[in-house]
This record gives sequence, C-alpha cells and structure tokens, in this order.
Amino acid sequence: MPDDKDMVELEGTVERVIYSNEENGYSVCEMSLSDEDYITVVGTMPYVAVGESVKAVGTWTVHPNFGRQFKVAYFEKQLPATTATILKYLSSKTIKGIGPKTAKLIVDAFGEDTFDVLENHPDWLSQIQGISAKKATEISQNFRAQFGIRSVMMFCQSYFGPSTAVRVYNRWGGNAVDVIRENPYLLCEEIYGVSFEKADSIAREMGTKRNARSRIMAGIRYLCSYNAFQNGHVFLPEEKLIPGVMQMLSIEQNDAEDALEQMLADGKVVLARHGSRRCIYLKEYYEAETYVCRKMDLLDRVCGRQSPADIDRWIEKIELEENLKYAKLQRRAIASALDCGIMVLTGGPGTGKTTVIRALMRIFEDMGMDIALAAPTGRAAKRMSEATQAEAKTIHRLLEMEYADDIEPRFRRDENNPLEEDVIIIDEASMIDIMLMNALLRAIHPGAHLILIGDADQLPPVGAGYVLNDIIASERFSTVHLTEIFRQAKESLIITNAHAINRGEEPDLTAKDRDFFFLPRTDDTQTAETVAQLCAVRLPRTYGEEIREEIQIITPSRKGEAGTEMLNTRLQAVLNPPSPNKKERKSRDVVFREGDKVMQIKNNYDIPWEREVMGRTQEGIGIFNGDIGVIRQINLLDETMDILFDDRRVTYDFTMLDELEHAYAVTVHKSQGSEYPVVILPIYKYTPKLLTRNLLYTAVTRAARMVILVGDEETVNSMVANNRQTKRYTGLPYYFAQYHDS
Repeated sequence: MPDDKDMVELEGTVERVIYSNEENGYSVCEMSLSDEDYITVVGTMPYVAVGESVKAVGTWTVHPNFGRQFKVAYFEKQLPATTATILKYLSSKTIKGIGPKTAKLIVDAFGEDTFDVLENHPDWLSQIQGISAKKATEISQNFRAQFGIRSVMMFCQSYFGPSTAVRVYNRWGGNAVDVIRENPYLLCEEIYGVSFEKADSIAREMGTKRNARSRIMAGIRYLCSYNAFQNGHVFLPEEKLIPGVMQMLSIEQNDAEDALEQMLADGKVVLARHGSRRCIYLKEYYEAETYVCRKMDLLDRVCGRQSPADIDRWIEKIELEENLKYAKLQRRAIASALDCGIMVLTGGPGTGKTTVIRALMRIFEDMGMDIALAAPTGRAAKRMSEATQAEAKTIHRLLEMEYADDIEPRFRRDENNPLEEDVIIIDEASMIDIMLMNALLRAIHPGAHLILIGDADQLPPVGAGYVLNDIIASERFSTVHLTEIFRQAKESLIITNAHAINRGEEPDLTAKDRDFFFLPRTDDTQTAETVAQLCAVRLPRTYGEEIREEIQIITPSRKGEAGTEMLNTRLQAVLNPPSPNKKERKSRDVVFREGDKVMQIKNNYDIPWEREVMGRTQEGIGIFNGDIGVIRQINLLDETMDILFDDRRVTYDFTMLDELEHAYAVTVHKSQGSEYPVVILPIYKYTPKLLTRNLLYTAVTRAARMVILVGDEETVNSMVANNRQTKRYTGLPYYFAQYHDS
C-alpha cells in the first residue's frame, strides 16, 4: 500500500463503465476530469454508474498492456446534480426500466427535480406517455433500491474499506444502515473481517454506553466464540466467563451477570451443569455436543451384531486370500468393527492401521455393504485414497456441503437426507471438531457402522472440542490401540523416533545415513539461514532439483526468526525471487508473486473450483483452512489470481487475499492431516505452551521419507519431556457418562 504522501485526489464524472464485478465491487471505468481530459480508473468502486460524480483518492500506475491508469485506494460518489448529468446517468440503464428514450422524456419533464420525483412521487411518472402506473411504481422501486446501495456505501466508507462495504450490502441489502444503527454488534457476528473491537468502536460513535445491555450481550457472545475458535473450548465456566467479560468491557460484575441472565432467558446461550460447575454454551455448541452423545449411543446400540464364529470365518477367509496373518490387536480391531456400531482404532505410524482398513473394506464388501471413506482435509483424503486404492472424500464433500449465506455452510446430507452407505470409515479423526462431528453423525442412518481411525497422541483439532480423545476416554465405545511396530516400519528412523518421542524418550539424533537427521545450530538466526540453504541449495544439490517441490517446513510458531512469518519472507526471497517475468501483488505488507506457495487460512465455503478428471471438467465449491496451493497467474487488470490447489483450479479476486498467506513454512497445527515427502523442522526456544511432546510428535509424523531437525538439541529434549496436555472445556465426557449410567 503506498504512503499517504504518494496519494492523489481527483474529482470527475464517470463516462463509461468498462468492467464491474458485483460480488466484490471491483470496477474499471473511464472518468472525465474536464471536457477534454479522460482517464482510466481501476479499483474497488462498488456499483459505480455512468453520470455519477466521483471523488477518488489513489495513485497513478502504468499497466504493461493498458498504459497509464489511476488506481483507487478509496472513493466517494454523489448522484448527478445537473440536468445533463442526470440524463447521462439515467440513459446508462443504471435504473431498471429506464432506457435512453424514457430517460429523456423524464428529464425533459422534471429537470433537476427528477430524482425527487423518482423517489417520492412515482405517480407523477404516469403522466409521461408510455409509462403506466404499474411501470411508474416499478421504476421508483428500482431507483430506491439503487439509492439504497449508494446509501449503504456512503455510510460504510467512514468505517471500512469498499470490499467490506460490499459484504455488508450483500448481507443486508438496502436495510443495512438501519440494521447497523439498531445493533452495530451484528457486524462482528455476521460480516467476515469485522472484529468485535471495530464493531464496538462504531457503537461508541453512535452513542452506545459502556454498560449498555446490547454491548455486554455481544461481548459475552464474542468471548464464547473467540474461545471456541482460538482456544478450542466448547463452553466456558461461568466463573471464567464473567471476569473475562468484566475485564474486556470494563464493566461491573452485576452488569455482566444481568446481561448473561437475559441471554439465558432469551435462549441465546445455554446453561448446563457439569457436576457443581455452571457451564455457559453458545446454543449451537450445546446442541452439537448433546446430539453427538445421543446419536453415538443410538448407532452403537442398533447396529446388527455378528457372531464370533462368523467373524472368525470372515477374517480367516481374508487371511487365506491375501496370504497373511493379522497381528492379535489387528484381529481384535477387525472383529470389533464388524460387531459394533462404533469402533475407534488408534495407533502411531507403522502400526498397521491401513492394513486394518483394507481388511474391513474387503469383508464389508463381501457382506454386500456399501462403504464411504472420508477424512477432514483434502490432503488426508488423498492419502487415504492412495493407501486403500479406493475413492476417499473430504467429510465436507461426503456430506455434500453447499454455501447457504455469509455465515456458515449447509450440508445437504442430514437426518432428512442421510448417506446411503452402510459403513463410514473416517481417517485422521483426531482433527474432527465438535461441529463437524455433529454434522457427520446427523447424516449417518441408524444401523450403519462408524469407524474412526486416528492417532490420539497428535495435537487436538483446530476447531472447538477434543472429540476423539473424549470418545476414547469415555470407555463407552469399542477402542483398539495398535502398539506393535511392524518389521518394515522398524527400518525407518522417522517411525522409531516418533514412537520414542511419544513414550517420552529422547530421539536418536546421531544418525547420518538414515531418514532422520539433526543439524545443531546455536541460535535462531543460524537455524533460519540453514533451513533456507537446505531448501535452496543443499538438498537440491544432493537429491536433485525435483526435491524442491517435496519439501515442507513446519515450525512450532508464527513468531521468531524461525517462525512462519519471517521464514516465509526469507524462503520466498531464495526460492521465488522477483523477476520481470513474474507478476506480483502486494496486500497487507505481503507480496504475492506468481510461483509462490500459499495456504488458505480460513474455510471459504462458496469459492468455486474446477479440475480435469478423465478428460472432463469437474466443478465444485469450497477451499478450506490449511489447503496449500501454488499461484499460477496474477491478472493485474481484472485483479484476480489463479491458484492451483493440488488438481483444483481456483480464481481469487484481490479482495480475498486476506484469506491467503505464504506456505513455504507452516505451523505444526496447520500441517495436521497432511503428509509430505520431506519435512524440515526448525527447533528453537519459545514458550513452553507450544514446545510440547505432542507438537513434536505431530510434526515428525507428517514426514513420509525424510525428517530434518535444525536447531537446539536441548530444546528437542525439553519438548519430549514436556507432556503438557491442552486443556479444553468440553462436555462430551460428562454426557457420555450420563448415557453410560443410564
């Protein structure tokens, strides 16, 4: 973004709209500064129309193909005031029902009062030949709708940029100003990119008092939502919530308690008692937790049972056909899955989880049952497909997700339209949060088998809840934990070190000729420099240039010299430096360049993609938090960016760049569910909250062929010793216990 001192202010009239995108407000138009001076103006100018007077602030740029242009940073517009400009405005067909001929008749009749007539006296229009009373009413309604757009944009420009103003208008239409005035806090609840702090500042400008009930209620909801999204809590204990709201809003205790009681009475939050503790839930999270417990209990009770003799025959048949012998725990897992409505299979790398999945698929297919394979992320689903040689989908795709509105997705598959499959096998189940588990269970018909495969020792899910661990801890459902590392897996130091870490033992860092290497470095700067050299020079020189595409740097944190923020800048400079042949775009002080590796950092449920499958174009929607792609093309004129996520081609407009960040280096949390051929892990001193055993274990188990640790050996060993478990407030253990006792 250029400095304010580089900004230029221009005023003129829109003469021609060359291009306009109603979804994001991006427009290209010609504007006259005087009778003889025409310029091309580009940027986010929502609903700009011919004849409007515009004040634009921005900078002059030179496009390589289209020459000199004025790039708008922000703008204001006014309706035309003179008879000539009013005629030009109406003749441009901006108002539905008015073409050039009708525009001239109206302006000839009413002159500079035309807009007042259109808005307030539509019946006068019927005096004009060719305009019936019905058409006059329709013209007036269309004008008021267009004027409403303008009003929303003018109102919002004091608070947000144009792209956010477009989201506001798309959400509430011409009523947006009234909606915001009545409750400014809806902005942070329903408009992506508007923080509670921003909504609170707007409310203060509008005269909202510090202890206003609407403000405190919004603060309570925000605090519950924030802790769900950022800390994984499904509920907050009242003794934590009330002090948190008091501190955040600088209010008295009685004000916070009174607002909470009103929200409870209105059903906006739910009170649940877990023992003696009063627990405050957002309604949607309470309903999700209680439904998960009810449905899992139902699935486990109503599934048809198999006799031990029949189970033994099925297993022996597969062993004979495959010429193998299942280990004792693998055999128990297969038998449990056949006999129970719900079975959980856990175990670290190399313990044979995939072997169990293949066996179950063979047996269930022989039984004539339909099977669905799924995983929480696209990469995890792809790995599952490769391991089983069968189609695996993301859970979102399995449930046929569709975009409903600006708030959240909707799944076509639910209780009223359940999945047809008789067996649902979910891999990487440790990543499933409570809301996704709720959606999945709603789509499974009673009588079906649900098999959850995962590694309970990995990090908890990014979203709220600790679902897999809570299910296992409840001891309510059949759970088999595979522990034996098979002979072939024992040859991998990645696998043996991963299990050592998980047991609390220090990993072997001395090997020089295996698949697990350690490079000691004394400080964070040296660590970061070594990581960059490995990617740019040392590994390509040793293993060939093709290894560049196989490397993923995974770090404990975003911060520090070896955190993702600084590492991505360093790695972009050595792996994809500036070039005259590569277009780039700067957004929020980050330069995105053609060829960059990028990650989607929030779920976007409505962005379309397409891919080629067997010579045909397949279309879909949704790019999700953690998906990694490569920028293939940047179109500076259209302000769009084409990105390839594995085999899915997606077009982003520049207003969506706040959903992307560089992905040369990603955090361990973002890497969950993925597997990479080569993982480089910087190890540096940071907060003990992050430097934990399960974080190190999760990072190491992301690698398929090679792990390189770079940094401080003492920190490696302290991470192994730090078995700090993430504390999350969840109600599943309590509800599972209730069902077990009943």
